[in-house]
Amino acid sequence: MEFKDYYSALGIDRTASDDEVRKAYRKLARKYHPDVSKEPDAEQRMRDVNEAKDVLGDKEKRAAYDALAERVARGGSPDGHFQPPPGWDEGFEFHRGPPTGAHGPADQAEFSEFFSSLFGASERRSAARQNYRARGEDHHAAIEITLEEALGGAEREISLRGIETGADGQPALQTRTLSVKIPAGVHPGQYIRLAKQGMPGHGGEPAGDLYLEVRIAPHARYRIEGRDLYMTLPVTPSEAALGAQVEVPVPTGGTVELTVPAKARNGLKLRLKGRGFAGTPPGDLYLLLEIALPPADTDAVRQAYERLAEASSGFHPRRHLGV
Repeated sequence: MEFKDYYSALGIDRTASDDEVRKAYRKLARKYHPDVSKEPDAEQRMRDVNEAKDVLGDKEKRAAYDALAERVARGGSPDGHFQPPPGWDEGFEFHRGPPTGAHGPADQAEFSEFFSSLFGASERRSAARQNYRARGEDHHAAIEITLEEALGGAEREISLRGIETGADGQPALQTRTLSVKIPAGVHPGQYIRLAKQGMPGHGGEPAGDLYLEVRIAPHARYRIEGRDLYMTLPVTPSEAALGAQVEVPVPTGGTVELTVPAKARNGLKLRLKGRGFAGTPPGDLYLLLEIALPPADTDAVRQAYERLAEASSGFHPRRHLGV
């Protein structure tokens, strides 16, 4: 899909004030509203205008969109094809749930794939927020943690950017720091709930909650599949052929002793039960054997290979190929 320039859609500069955004929207809405416009592309233009107003008229979404636009401008989009980069929304919090009190032409508009990929397919414009809920809205943000933190739990401090009302009564983009307790065994895609850390409530009612979507950073040694972990375990040819006891690191720290069976083949999968993510039942740690050949860089190793070749002259690894 193509990256959408919402400022161009409204015909305004990136430095435009909130009032200028509203004026530009009203002007274009009068021009392209399907009920009155005679323009051949009025319906599509109205959808574009509504979508731009939804983002640029919301301080939180606009801040996140501006940061993404700067990132795209630095990195470019090959062939004009755009996909939201991983973690583009980390450090921002904005409302993703169904809005309240929305009305007007945007209610009927189907927003673009670009909008849906950033802010959620169910999101629509809240043109006038008249039906305020007593409880504050919930907010969502993302947090990336290490595999070790996910398995063992941890406490982290995170910084989030969001809109808060200042002493002058005006909304402004603020940075706040929160202490987050990461429970042991949290999985990728799960949410950590921080009670009353969302938007303030109205009329003395409690604030909404903040939900942190857990993302686990790629690990140099382990990969995640559901509750299970996988690791490649190098073994020597003699360990694979004759069997051996080897030390294996585990993600929670330390090592365990593992039995490599005799006549083990490359790619053999061995299991360490219960060494994956916590759960009912807990996940396992799977070890995929990879036979590592010693380099023939000394006379002793070369002579050993020659003796092995002579002793195994009846072994033909390519026999199944018909050669």
